[in-house]
Amino acid sequence: MEYQFNPEERLTLAKIQEIVDKKMTLALSEEAKRRIEKCRAYLNRKMENQKVPIYGVTTGFGSLCNISISKEQLSQLQKNLVMSHACGVGDEVPAEVVRLMLLLKALNFCFGYSGAQLQTVQRLIDCYNDDVLPVVYQQGSLGASGDLCPLANLMLPAILGMGEVYWKGRRCDVKEVYQAKGWQPIELQSKEGLALLNGTQFMSSYAVWSLLKAMRLSRQADMVLSLSLDAFDGRIEPFYECLHMVRPHKGQLETAAAVREMLDGSEIIKRHKEHVQDPYSFRCAPQVHGAAKDTIRYVASVVETEINSTTDNPIVLPDEDMVISGGHFHGEPLAMVLDFLAIAVAELGAISERRTYQLIDAKRGLPSFLVAKPGLNSGFMIPQYTAAAIVSQSKQLCTPASVDSIPSSQNQEDLVSMGGNAATKCYRVCENTERVLAIELFNAAQALDFRHQEGLKSSPKVEQMVGDYRKNVNFVDIDEIMYKHIHSSVKFLREMAL
Repeated sequence: MEYQFNPEERLTLAKIQEIVDKKMTLALSEEAKRRIEKCRAYLNRKMENQKVPIYGVTTGFGSLCNISISKEQLSQLQKNLVMSHACGVGDEVPAEVVRLMLLLKALNFCFGYSGAQLQTVQRLIDCYNDDVLPVVYQQGSLGASGDLCPLANLMLPAILGMGEVYWKGRRCDVKEVYQAKGWQPIELQSKEGLALLNGTQFMSSYAVWSLLKAMRLSRQADMVLSLSLDAFDGRIEPFYECLHMVRPHKGQLETAAAVREMLDGSEIIKRHKEHVQDPYSFRCAPQVHGAAKDTIRYVASVVETEINSTTDNPIVLPDEDMVISGGHFHGEPLAMVLDFLAIAVAELGAISERRTYQLIDAKRGLPSFLVAKPGLNSGFMIPQYTAAAIVSQSKQLCTPASVDSIPSSQNQEDLVSMGGNAATKCYRVCENTERVLAIELFNAAQALDFRHQEGLKSSPKVEQMVGDYRKNVNFVDIDEIMYKHIHSSVKFLREMAL
């Protein structure tokens, strides 16, 4: 299957999910080609007649913007820019995010305001389609003058034929790929190196990945909550629609409805309860899960606007006969919402860990640490420790990056977004919360089996989920190695069909 970039159609998160899931190839629509070529042709004409220096086109970069460059050196200027800016360090960017960087950078050029050559955009698409993934590093972006450093590491192999890539399951020098495919390094034209590096595609790719993960985790959190609520012998009244209509936050209503649907037909939820109230981690779950849903929804609206925008600099406007140096590369819109998204996803993990604790605390007829012979067996004591450690780390990662700034480029770039750091830590929080939810699932399935021993059943949907889970993770009768079960639980959540 093929997806064609069409600048007249908005690319949604749902469509990106489909592109990824169906392993679709990418292509340029005729309209995208027309816009790319129109913008490049205009810029070439502009260069022939321009008397006044144009930032990044006929000048140096950053604080070197007042130094003019001769026509004969313009291509070398752009090549030097990419080489000198490829300064990434730290852990490597995951392959799934690198793919998104290629996709979103190509999309950025299709709007026809960047001045990139058609062959440059096609090379990015070829790298995506052929799974040639440049080695990119997580550290180096200030998220302000674009994601300069990681985008330089992306473009160095993809466009200039320098550096390393992952190809056919291994890491290799990109020259090997070029030789095998008959590719040649692309000679950059005026402004083109700047177009490649200015932009927010490092931040926005992490944002897309984290949002798609967060949407999935939000749904799974409701499903695991439903299982835990029944295993804990909790009350359904806090999930009644009439209750939430007097405080009708959309996410809150959605969470309550999801739990009611999940528990429809449960024997346990309908039986008489001796207790009047449940702890907050159960009773206030609609409010907490719902607030996370509303946050995810807001962040998605910002990110979809960002990925459907031109974010490099300067902006080339052929119809207005203008080349304007502005600040569309500044990552503040993404930095703030990535901080916000991390907080929302971390709270899903925090409340999940509290439910895990309630399940092992010898309440409501459940044995201590969810084993029949506690003392001789530690049972589920330490999975909760693990969840608590992960939740604590996520809290630390939720310190906002967007309130920080360190000036750069001789104080020309005097307030930066630190959106790159917001992006990478949000990714880590999403992965952390998935692990915490997997531990809750591990505990809740164990607790439900004790209800089964009482002759009670949950709802058909919960029993189906637990039945599928039991094909991967067994009931723990006496102490055994637990980390393998936790890893299997994470794998189950990742592969679960929703």
